[in-house]
Amino acid sequence: MNAPLAETLSVSLLVASLAWAVLRPAGRSEAFVAVPAAVVAVGLGAISPGHALEEAERLGPVIGFLAAVLVLAHLCDVEGLFTACGAWMARWAAGRPRRLLTAVFVLASVVTAVLSLDATVVLLTPVVFATAARMGVRSKPHVYACAHLSNTASLLLPVSNLTNLLAFTASGLSFTRFAALMALPWLVAVGLEYAVFRRFFADDLPAGPSGAEPVPDTGPPPALPLFALVTVGCTLAGFVVASALGIEPAWAALAGALVMAGRALARRRVTPVAVVRSAAPGFLAFVLALGIVVRAVVDNGLADALRHALPDGSGLLALLGAAALAAVLANLINNLPAVLVLVPLAAPAGTGAVLAVLLGVNIGPNLTYAGSLATLLWRRVVQERAEHVGVGEFTRLGLLTVPVTLGAAVVALWVSLQVV
Repeated sequence: MNAPLAETLSVSLLVASLAWAVLRPAGRSEAFVAVPAAVVAVGLGAISPGHALEEAERLGPVIGFLAAVLVLAHLCDVEGLFTACGAWMARWAAGRPRRLLTAVFVLASVVTAVLSLDATVVLLTPVVFATAARMGVRSKPHVYACAHLSNTASLLLPVSNLTNLLAFTASGLSFTRFAALMALPWLVAVGLEYAVFRRFFADDLPAGPSGAEPVPDTGPPPALPLFALVTVGCTLAGFVVASALGIEPAWAALAGALVMAGRALARRRVTPVAVVRSAAPGFLAFVLALGIVVRAVVDNGLADALRHALPDGSGLLALLGAAALAAVLANLINNLPAVLVLVPLAAPAGTGAVLAVLLGVNIGPNLTYAGSLATLLWRRVVQERAEHVGVGEFTRLGLLTVPVTLGAAVVALWVSLQVV
């Protein structure tokens, strides 16, 4: 296939795959178009079978890790972890909406960092809805916080986000050094988000929907699912040990998922079919197929164009430029394809450039719905509960948060690179 035709075909296949993932007609899997698109790209010569196999081998450990973490998060929900989180938020907030917003920020940041952003979107967001309703306060600020923090708060650990895993592999960092470098940007980004939210949603926070004072939650204290907490803690420790030994983190995640699954199956709380479904096999197939399609786009000209646009070096201005380019690209083609394209191009410039790209693809998607798959999934979760999510309001909030948060986080990363 000649170069212009291959470029046109690969770009068309990518657009079709992403459009289907955004719209998901009749609730069909994201893989419904992406898998055939990958087959067509290979079959018609837009990407060689060798390059497709190479991409599949590169994504294999990442996809295995994602499957294990999705199962682990689902089984934590089965054990009652997220129900306990909701009860804790209600008791700590004591009927005050601003305290509830603080609790949501703390909890969503921790859940996103430890159990990945999917847990925040799919499992925590419904709990936040229920908690706000029980307290008699407006749910919008707290639910929007789940959307933003599923992206922003995923900066901390290599296991917090699929994009992190891809960048982690290219960065050459250990698990603990990655976390040490990203800790300050994570704190700065979450802190600024909180400050903007307090200001933006000021009218929604002082009182409940009727103007009456909310009633504090005086129910019994929540029972903590210790088994789930201990398993998650041991799994995190396993990530650190696996990184030190040069073992893929997917094995530690798999061990944690197997322990949780064994207990849940023995107690008949889940079925084997439910465990398999919780791994979201359709979404995993979508990630693999999308990676192959993106590789076809890269092989047919996109890499050369972006290579000239990506700043060279690891100075502050170069890091700001790399993060800005990544944020723009994430909102144009979604953050997963953006990181697949940019990380290999940024890797030769060093760790700082790779992490700056990661800041862009994680914080940038808060600007538009299409920026990340997590945001799209969050929108569906919210709409299922008949909550209105306006495009204009979401974008206005993004315009207030993304530029300042991304700029400050990049400065914090530059400081971390000098100090850590």
